[in-house]
Amino acid sequence: MQGSSAFQFARCVYSEGLMSRKQLLADAIDNIRFRLSGASDDTSTALRERIAQQLKGVRERDLQRLGVPLLERILPRLYPEMLRIAYEHQDAGRPVYIVTAAAQDLADSLAHVMAFDGAIGSHLSDVKDGVYTGHSSGAFIYGEAKAVAIRELAEQHGYDLADSYSYSDSASDLPMLRIVGHAVVVNPDQELEKLAREQAWDVLKLDPIGRRLQVAAGVLAAASIGGVAAAAFQYNRGARGEQARGAKAPIRARFTH
Repeated sequence: MQGSSAFQFARCVYSEGLMSRKQLLADAIDNIRFRLSGASDDTSTALRERIAQQLKGVRERDLQRLGVPLLERILPRLYPEMLRIAYEHQDAGRPVYIVTAAAQDLADSLAHVMAFDGAIGSHLSDVKDGVYTGHSSGAFIYGEAKAVAIRELAEQHGYDLADSYSYSDSASDLPMLRIVGHAVVVNPDQELEKLAREQAWDVLKLDPIGRRLQVAAGVLAAASIGGVAAAAFQYNRGARGEQARGAKAPIRARFTH
């Protein structure tokens, strides 16, 4: 998508009075730092803990009710070309998943609306009696944790990572890009594009969605904490031979090497 799903989530939370303007601004500033400098285990943990604290005392139902306004913000920012690529992967027998640092509920909603095969998202806060506690015991799907989650999914379903694909526009997703046989960087900045060419990864450049979104996209991309990445998995030929023998999808987009 053009911009960050996580920041769109924060804007929805703010618009419903569940987050202060000060917190929203702090998120934007901190997320720019993450975007520019990457993430270590310590910084990823600190970010997850801050998000959980912001949710403390919020009813789970109130966040679930943000589904419609959130999708209204996100869906216009989806690149049609990426949806076509995802569906071509599916038609070739490769399940398609969203892999994101955003909440699992949001990831599941997006996967359902786009007819993907599933989603991997973050557990942002524990819930007690329908209210967020401010503590999180689950996974925060960011940086190396994305790679770990993908490996677990592949092992569970018999996917062959060497013949699978990852798509991302963020350097924070390098661990995810490195564990598959076909890594693709999307609309990369100069540093990420240089790295992709050194690794002989494909580079996919998509046209901007429209003038109405371009200004917002510049801010949201900078404020991203990883955005929404996508992965298309190939079934292990030994475990799922019949589904793996289909012809590969004719991916139609502007790839460069």
